[in-house]
Amino acid sequence: MRELTYVAKRTVEWREAPDLKLQSDGEAIVAPVAATPCDVDSSILAGHGFIDPPFALGHECVARVVETGDAVTAVTPGDLVVVPWSINCGSCERCRSGLTAHCSAVPYMAMYGAPIGGSWGGLFSDRVRVPYADAMLVPLPAGLDPVAMASASDNWSLAWRLVAPHLKARPGARVLVVARGSIGLYVCDIARALGASEVLYVDPEPEHRVLARGYGAATAEALEPIPQSYDIAVEATGRVDQLALAVKCLTPEGICESAGNHFRPGELPLLDMYLTGVTLRIARDNVRAHIPDALELAASGKVAPEKVVSHVIDWEDLPTALPEKHLKPVFVRADS
Repeated sequence: MRELTYVAKRTVEWREAPDLKLQSDGEAIVAPVAATPCDVDSSILAGHGFIDPPFALGHECVARVVETGDAVTAVTPGDLVVVPWSINCGSCERCRSGLTAHCSAVPYMAMYGAPIGGSWGGLFSDRVRVPYADAMLVPLPAGLDPVAMASASDNWSLAWRLVAPHLKARPGARVLVVARGSIGLYVCDIARALGASEVLYVDPEPEHRVLARGYGAATAEALEPIPQSYDIAVEATGRVDQLALAVKCLTPEGICESAGNHFRPGELPLLDMYLTGVTLRIARDNVRAHIPDALELAASGKVAPEKVVSHVIDWEDLPTALPEKHLKPVFVRADS
């Protein structure tokens, strides 16, 4: 089998790897049918990651189940499934509490797409081993397009978590989104669908702003802080200066969710945050706990995640097309 391997800045290549075999009765082997780069993959490809190559890349896909162990009951061969980015057992105390990105049964930060917490391969591979099939795999609801939902492994479900629970607690809240990629656009879609009274999307890319306006958001090229203007802020840029601007816009006791991968240091306006009363969360997402709710919303017809898909590209073109700068390309394979 082949693994798409990150080897240098803007460079990936197919590399041969041993064929996968089940290692326990609770495992599954799956074949990605629609895979897409996460916003962090774009940072890695640009040379901004903190892990030296080479390593297998990719942690967002819809896959078809190829083989299952005798103890697997949740899926069967042939099923289309969402494969969450983090490895989790589903039965430890942390997993039972919903903290699936912090599973205590596997090494710290175990995940697909980067050799952190062990080597689990990447979701741009021809085959992928899923060590806890019943706990991890989520069947794709009938009627949902694998291409549109390729990002349910991470970015789509993360976007749901960034805004949906807060809008439930604060109906009609005003939402600020400061972003550079797909996460922020998904947030715009979800926020408007769930009743946000106002959404402002800030992004220097004109094409991204056009998409955001299609979701009913107002847009701006740059953020000028307007104190006490937004109840919820979502920052997905990975830039601390943008996060600092976002928190300055919050109403008293406002909430800021930071989904940026902050590889670089910076300073936050802590005194302003203290005086306003800000709740700030910066975290990798416990995505497995949110995938079912995010898929349910996608199936409701109230949202249109497919609009964020910028290109649909053949699987064999991954080495040449992935390093190119696209918003949200989805790579598809028909022979799996």
